[in-house]
Amino acid sequence: MTSNTGLAGRRYVVTGSASGIGASTTALLRDRGAEVIGCDIDDAEITADLSTPEGRSSLVDRVHGYGSIDAVLAIAGGGRTGLLETNYFGAVATLQGLRPLLARSPAPRAVAVSSTASLAPADDRIVQACLDGDEAAAVGLLAADSSAGGETGGYGIAKRALNRWVRRVAPTAEWAGSGIALNIVAPGVVDTPAAAWILGDDEVRRAVENTAPQPFGGFPGRPEWIAELLCWLSSPDNRFVTGQVVFADGGSEAALLGDRHWR
Repeated sequence: MTSNTGLAGRRYVVTGSASGIGASTTALLRDRGAEVIGCDIDDAEITADLSTPEGRSSLVDRVHGYGSIDAVLAIAGGGRTGLLETNYFGAVATLQGLRPLLARSPAPRAVAVSSTASLAPADDRIVQACLDGDEAAAVGLLAADSSAGGETGGYGIAKRALNRWVRRVAPTAEWAGSGIALNIVAPGVVDTPAAAWILGDDEVRRAVENTAPQPFGGFPGRPEWIAELLCWLSSPDNRFVTGQVVFADGGSEAALLGDRHWR
């Protein structure tokens, strides 16, 4: 996939760099010669809480202090609280806030991380509030709708909204027109700390595996497998892929939806 030499000298911003997929991606990028500005709540070059407007502004301001960047990987997903805020509003603020810096690169790339959880039924009112940029309304609607699944339900809703946002903006003049490839990687269940509540309970694990099987690669997947895809999509080798939601899920999305995606 990505040539090792193609990453040398490039500067990457990786949110969620301290654990899971973010940590694996950071390690892989550095091993291949890239400079990484890691961003996380702790143990990173930039510490910021992306569930809050203040944390998002701080991250963008501090990255601007580094000067030029070549790629942004919006991987941060948070724990089991603030999931809607982090996974949609945090990701979008990161990508939008750093887009002007990306546009200066000779090969700018951006990738956000979604999830197969984006395939679950979602309250369209909350999704629309996200797309409208109305964080207070989205959070309020989630809190008021007992059928939305609370914090954990907010995760899937945020990822669905993020998929739609990327599909909307990727082909626009600001992104594709400026030479910036913008894509989504949507993993299945991967062995990360964020998935511990699934993998640490045998009953929950069996239920999730039966509901969303991963026939290729097994259950759970490995974070380094997702990192490989993220590295390629954010590399100069990616010359023609943008606006895509790429499911890296062992075939789960295909097993669940079959050919219904193609109309």
